[in-house]
Amino acid sequence: MQRKSIDCRENWEQRVEESGLVFHHVNREIYWDESAFYSLTQNQVDVLEDATHELGHLCLDAVKYVIEKERYGGLGIPFGAIPLIRWSWENSEPSLYGRIDLAYDGVSHPKLLEYNADTPTALLEASVVQWSWLQDRFPEADQFNSIHERLVSGWSKLKDRFTGLLYFGYMNDFLGEDMMTATYLRETAEEAGIKTAEILMKDIGWNSENCFVDLDGRKIVSIFKLYPWEWLLSDEFGSDVLTEYKNMNWIEPIWRMLLSNKGILPILWELYPGHPYLLEAYFDEPKDMNEYVRKPLQGREGANITVHTSKQVIETTGNYGGQRYVYQALAPIPNKGSRRPVIGSWIIDGDVAGIGIRESKNWITDHQATFVPHIIA
Repeated sequence: MQRKSIDCRENWEQRVEESGLVFHHVNREIYWDESAFYSLTQNQVDVLEDATHELGHLCLDAVKYVIEKERYGGLGIPFGAIPLIRWSWENSEPSLYGRIDLAYDGVSHPKLLEYNADTPTALLEASVVQWSWLQDRFPEADQFNSIHERLVSGWSKLKDRFTGLLYFGYMNDFLGEDMMTATYLRETAEEAGIKTAEILMKDIGWNSENCFVDLDGRKIVSIFKLYPWEWLLSDEFGSDVLTEYKNMNWIEPIWRMLLSNKGILPILWELYPGHPYLLEAYFDEPKDMNEYVRKPLQGREGANITVHTSKQVIETTGNYGGQRYVYQALAPIPNKGSRRPVIGSWIIDGDVAGIGIRESKNWITDHQATFVPHIIA
């Protein structure tokens, strides 16, 4: 897996904006970085696809195990959510998409870092934006990327579940990342023939008839929420969400909060110790690991992470420090010219759909990580 330098396209900022990427810079630093690209062989792509496919199945097995053995407490799951998680799982409530993050050097086995199974972003970049770059730069080459097509196909299979409008709820974040992701997903749903509307999460109301409504008082029956389940349940109307859950259609369903929880990592290691795609992981202590990463159960964007290597300790701050921690063996993330790439491998409608690559200057992939396109050579 080679990192190669290349000239940026003329007017590249305008080009990515035309594809919908509204934040190609973050805090005046480049986010979309097309001054380089990764070149993967078809064999390496096959390895990533096989690993993602198997890890997806292992993770579903882990969800089944947590539910059957009632291991919710270790994951910090709210007591009131447990019956609905079980109901949602037993009724096979469908999922649309998720992103499995992998450490991969192109030679060794890919290793699972975590599963962004509830509200994954960096989707438009991996789908439309890097495909547009490929067509401009390497029109004869290929890319591990069928994300857009699989999203439309996935929505098509879900279409009959949605009565009335399918709302797309998100937060009005500073960068516009959530808006961009929700807008893109809304466009793919509409391409599949679904009638949609957008709404900010803060604008969702609760009326006297005990149902959620939009600003015009219309009842919300179906919603895609780019908003974590743990936040939703801790909000002012969290108890109403639990009460109304079975009367609505949710994407992603509530059982996905088990997979998006870092506590699934030690459970996977407990179930499949020594598996070639897994990293050693434990609750609460590193045990006999000399190099490891400490992660909060429900942390996001690299917040409150501690990395212990043989040479240094790296720590980040954030709002998740009061949680239980898991300890995971330090992943073999390669060093590519002082950049450490993480592979985001997308599962859409149950199938592996493609990858996006983000780079950080150190071991922790945070909000300052850059997105770099790839080709299959």
